[in-house]
Amino acid sequence: MKPKTIKIVYWASTIFFALFAIFDGIGGVTRQQAGVDAMQMLGYPVYFLTISGVAKLLGAAALLQTKYKTVKEWAYAGFAFQCLGASVSWSFVGAEAFFIIFPLIILAIMSLSYYSWKKYEQLKANAYFHENSYSK
Repeated sequence: MKPKTIKIVYWASTIFFALFAIFDGIGGVTRQQAGVDAMQMLGYPVYFLTISGVAKLLGAAALLQTKYKTVKEWAYAGFAFQCLGASVSWSFVGAEAFFIIFPLIILAIMSLSYYSWKKYEQLKANAYFHENSYSK
């Protein structure tokens, strides 16, 4: 894949995923009724919505920033745990397949963002190395 294509895939998947996380986070912080119903169905305390919502908002900000790579890595890890946990939680309560599969689809989009970010960072590092090695 060309570097420009990788950059486009990275930013498109990252922005899509971050927007999803932002809207979901806002829904959690404001304790929307659908979220409250889901928490009750899953057996989690309703205050978990606020904790999860704040984490999603911070995680989205971490994914969109370009300075702190370690913070971005942790955000990706947190979202992976959240998506897997959501899928497993829904399966434990015997929910419909959609509720079990949807977090895995979101995880796949996040994985595309992560993979393309790593590939793009690798290309930037290689370009920097080649640029500076010939200038000496």
